[in-house]
Amino acid sequence: MRSLVINGGAEISGNVTVGGNKNAVLPMIAASILTKEEIVMHDVPAISDADVMLKIIQHLGAKVTRSGKTVRINAKNITKSEIPRSLCSALRTSILLAGPLSVRCGEATIYPPGGDVIGRRRLDSHFYGLKKLGSAIQGDSVPFEFRTTPRGMHGSEIFLDEASVTATEHILMTAAACRGTTILRNAASEPHVRQLGEMLIKMGAEITGLDSNTLVIKGNPELHGAEVSIEGDHIEAASFIALAACTRGSVNIEGRLTPRDYWMTRRVFERIGIRFKLHPDLIEVPGGQRMKIQPDFGNAIPQISDGPWPQFPSDMMSCLIVCATQAKGSVLFFEKMFESRIYFVDRLIAMGANAVVCDPHRVVISGPAKLRGIEMSSPDIRAGMAMVLAAICARGRSVVNNADTIFRGYEDICAKLTGLGVEIALEQH
Repeated sequence: MRSLVINGGAEISGNVTVGGNKNAVLPMIAASILTKEEIVMHDVPAISDADVMLKIIQHLGAKVTRSGKTVRINAKNITKSEIPRSLCSALRTSILLAGPLSVRCGEATIYPPGGDVIGRRRLDSHFYGLKKLGSAIQGDSVPFEFRTTPRGMHGSEIFLDEASVTATEHILMTAAACRGTTILRNAASEPHVRQLGEMLIKMGAEITGLDSNTLVIKGNPELHGAEVSIEGDHIEAASFIALAACTRGSVNIEGRLTPRDYWMTRRVFERIGIRFKLHPDLIEVPGGQRMKIQPDFGNAIPQISDGPWPQFPSDMMSCLIVCATQAKGSVLFFEKMFESRIYFVDRLIAMGANAVVCDPHRVVISGPAKLRGIEMSSPDIRAGMAMVLAAICARGRSVVNNADTIFRGYEDICAKLTGLGVEIALEQH
């Protein structure tokens, strides 16, 4: 087990560069096996989830070479259609191989996926979409088995009962390699869905409607190779905005950043009194800002809630809750998407935060609070990063155990935080 040891209270300032988007690169790796030609990806983040996803496609027969942040994938010789339980259970996006393997091999055998324990994460939309595209599925027992029907994989009209990101990505990449046209309604439209769609277009599919909730996909059974660059991770960037906010630090965030991806994030940070400037490939967070919760009309306690894009991302709720502990005033956080996301607030209460957990989805934070260092354990990627932010704000020494969960989504986090002035060390137990 590895732990992060943090001495709080340091002055924060400087420049930091975000890595490639975690939630974009994982489905893009899955989509790379849809072609027998080479896929070249630049700005691939050095995170453990990406390493596992690459290990999975290597197990299936793909050739993977990595040089720095550039990864080359050649899936000409896919020799297996079953993914071992150990690899499937390591991350959520292992399920995304079911469709591409069905296209390449006519079958796929996959165990239930792993990932963060943040509440129930349905697979129903994945199964529904793949069935509509021509896959017969045995999903009542483990492992799940997928078989292409005699008609073969084909386009279809599909309406999702939830705007699931991973289901949208799964159906999008599978339909891109099928003959015929697929119309996908109530689709997710997050930036990483757009990036996957742009990659598939470069590979030879025709896709319209990216950035909307209706996708029209004209498939191409002969997809070809492509070269793509991964955009900066907007969740990582927002985490550094949160760091600057709760420490009153001055931070410039650099990378392949698209300003429109941060419009809702900017609106939400403004509600706790924080402003920042958006430029192409740069976000400037001025130092010395004093956070103050902006009440709703009539001086009512405001509510910050998450939702499908372009609403505030669920992945940012944890870090924003930490920010609120350092802001003057009260705010209600309503986590609508995952019933276990805010369980980590118990650790903040132990650190001295003024918080009332109303139910599994809602918590009221009143601040500012003087936090003190404690020993705690990271339950998932985003809560783990939030605990790191809280430790940086706190007086004294904090230890965040189970730090490997954080490394699943944050590249070189110790070096980046040290560069901003944080006193942080990695310990191996």
